[in-house]
Amino acid sequence: MITVTDLVDSLGAGFLRTVVAAKDAEVHDIALAEPGDAGGQPGELVLGVGVTDRAEALALLERAARAAAGGIVLKSPFAGDPQVACATRELAGPALVELQPHTSWAHVVWLLRGVIDRAAAPDTGRLGTPGPHVDLFALADAAAEIIDAPVTVEDAQSRVLAYSARQDTTDPARVSTIVGRRVPPETLTHFRAGGVFRRLARSSDPIWTPAGPDGTLPRLIIPVRAGGEWLGSIWAVVGPPVPEERIRELGEVASVLALHLLRLRAEAGIARRVSTGRLRGALREGTAPGPGAVPGPGAVPSLPAGPWRVVAFGSPYEAGDVRRQLDLWESVVRRFGWHEPLLTDIDGSLFGLVTERPRGRRPVTAGGMTDAGAGTLDWLRHVLGEVHARDAGLYAVAGSPAPSPDRLPRSTAEAGELHRLVAAGRLPLHGTRGILLMEDAWDTVVVERATAAVGIDTGLLGGPLAVLRAHDEEHGTPYRATLAAWLDHFGDPQSAARLLRIHPNTLRYRLRKIDEVAPVDLSAPRVRLALRLQLTAMDTSPARDEAPGPPQPPPVRHPASSPCPPVPRHGA
Repeated sequence: MITVTDLVDSLGAGFLRTVVAAKDAEVHDIALAEPGDAGGQPGELVLGVGVTDRAEALALLERAARAAAGGIVLKSPFAGDPQVACATRELAGPALVELQPHTSWAHVVWLLRGVIDRAAAPDTGRLGTPGPHVDLFALADAAAEIIDAPVTVEDAQSRVLAYSARQDTTDPARVSTIVGRRVPPETLTHFRAGGVFRRLARSSDPIWTPAGPDGTLPRLIIPVRAGGEWLGSIWAVVGPPVPEERIRELGEVASVLALHLLRLRAEAGIARRVSTGRLRGALREGTAPGPGAVPGPGAVPSLPAGPWRVVAFGSPYEAGDVRRQLDLWESVVRRFGWHEPLLTDIDGSLFGLVTERPRGRRPVTAGGMTDAGAGTLDWLRHVLGEVHARDAGLYAVAGSPAPSPDRLPRSTAEAGELHRLVAAGRLPLHGTRGILLMEDAWDTVVVERATAAVGIDTGLLGGPLAVLRAHDEEHGTPYRATLAAWLDHFGDPQSAARLLRIHPNTLRYRLRKIDEVAPVDLSAPRVRLALRLQLTAMDTSPARDEAPGPPQPPPVRHPASSPCPPVPRHGA
């Protein structure tokens, strides 16, 4: 199931904007608001088509909240009205979404319906039902008829989405573009040097390009935009002059194309969100379809043969924005051949699932590993070695192998634990080439878990360190540091003295004084272990001798302090 936030984000800010979010508000259908109706049903996104003033907006909001609708959509300026927004927060009901004023309700209904249906049955198109891609080829043929020339439809990343007939009359660059589904790099360089992409990103005006090297023919390029956003373009292999009325007709085709490109982008975004949600459940709960299983609607694709490892990905960029992290790492792994990466976010961190051993044979090319090894642990080592050499801020940490799905939660927890230690600076990555396994850091994890369990803030349990700490604080003595150095060097006074930069006799003198201040039997292995764990905890936690105070109650919010103006009440 998808949420209101997923739906809005997939269509983009050029059409919809969330004004007031509702936590986990799910959507499975849309409904047109009729005067006096119930305001939708649970799980519906209610479209306020007939709302013409604030009073009607507030009335619809109240009815939708009583009906437990997932959200309501209002056009600007009603959705942005402060009183409407405050009423939404006060009711704690449906999400409030703003539809941009230039957008028609008919277009939005078509887009939302297509995206919701796609999310409910993402494999429908592959079962033979015509989808947006089929429509794109029909529109490409229509554009070719208008301009009387072969046409391609490309997205903003120069990927070919559709093409018309009669491509046999084009140049080698167009043939390579269609065969490779992407404009060749040398052709991109030619157009980029002419400022084509700069103009496409900034303007809606048609663009003419002259003939280029290697037999590249002239082109007419029509930008495809929606809500001010550049989505793609129509490329016709034709030279001037072209009648103005035909260029205007191509512009009308571009307007229709914009809706289809928006729908494609939204469906891709929804499919990714549904897939990541299913994978998130598998990593948390340990249930996932096995190899060869047939996934149900919206299910995560069947996992490759195990065992697996759960990996946590880290980056110093966009800290706290896991969606940008997801986009970053998707871009990285796709560039190295993992075309359907198993990535998801959990509690604000980004996780992935890789296989412990390669799947079948992994041929290696001069450029690195091919698709046969994508998504394996060895492949990830190669990727991190490449990217970490260029950007030391990118890294990955992996939990222990999970031989079966029910062990995935353990591997997830371990990967998250390693990620937190790296982020806190308690686990260095020097010499790891950007990837660290649980086996490489098990000793650090054991000590961290033990020191966390020691709980220095709750007292030192009658051991000698409370007395030593008080003595150090009162007299300025370094007894705790001396004891830690002695324990770390197996009781070797020479090595411990070198660490502290003192004479070995000075170290021996301090040890005698320690025994006078707080007698302890350092010959007992259990005592030495307990002391070292307590000393480590003292280094990582602030010392508090006093007992913690009682928890403070949250501040009480009085009605008079509400920032919202009074909300008029309306009948059903």
